[in-house]
Amino acid sequence: MAAKIITSPFIGIAAFVTFLAFFAFYYNPLSNKQRLFTVEELALYNGTDQSLPIFLGILGSVFDVTKGKSHYGEGGGYNHFSGRDASRAFVSGNFTGDGLTDSLSGLSSQQVKSIVEWRDFYFRSYTFVGKLVGRYYDTKGNPTKYLKGVEAKAARGAQLLKKQEIEEAKQPGCNSRWSQDEGGEVWCDVGVPRLVQRPLEIALTGKMSKRCACFKEDQLDQSGLEVYQGCDFLAKTCPV
Repeated sequence: MAAKIITSPFIGIAAFVTFLAFFAFYYNPLSNKQRLFTVEELALYNGTDQSLPIFLGILGSVFDVTKGKSHYGEGGGYNHFSGRDASRAFVSGNFTGDGLTDSLSGLSSQQVKSIVEWRDFYFRSYTFVGKLVGRYYDTKGNPTKYLKGVEAKAARGAQLLKKQEIEEAKQPGCNSRWSQDEGGEVWCDVGVPRLVQRPLEIALTGKMSKRCACFKEDQLDQSGLEVYQGCDFLAKTCPV
């Protein structure tokens, strides 16, 4: 008895979409380095279709991360980055909903610098396959004003970090450690720990922040030095 072949229009449609994605990538008349993706096209390479490579976007640059399939493939710990540009999530840690966006609005120069460093990591570690048309690249593959602004802000972050390192080297920082069982503590090999306000112009987050620094006894009359709560005035080690 001859076997009956069961057909479905949905199977045909799925196969056709897969073929188009495969053809668009491997037979694009432009070189892979000049491949321009739309958001919809990039979404096809999110690791759910085993016949396609896995792509990831960051700051509009698209990379083939298939060799990291165990991480970027379906069910992998980094799969939320696949098939999209979720640049913001590289520093925000928000991997759901609105957090998976390419917008860097409101981020500090240091955070933007970190995202640029992540992009550089992918250039070193994975294969660059093209650009995502939208916020960072126009329809001709040219950088947008937004991308140029991001890179300028990252450069300011690098300058700020260098300036902070120089300024804070003038007053040694505290040693610190933390464990889940014992909590945290700071201590000084020379001097005593004090909380000091960072000048706003070298605050990497763009907001007022404090750090722990070590001061000798003859320096303790300076203004703005804060004794850790629950710590003796001349204690070399303080719980935090």
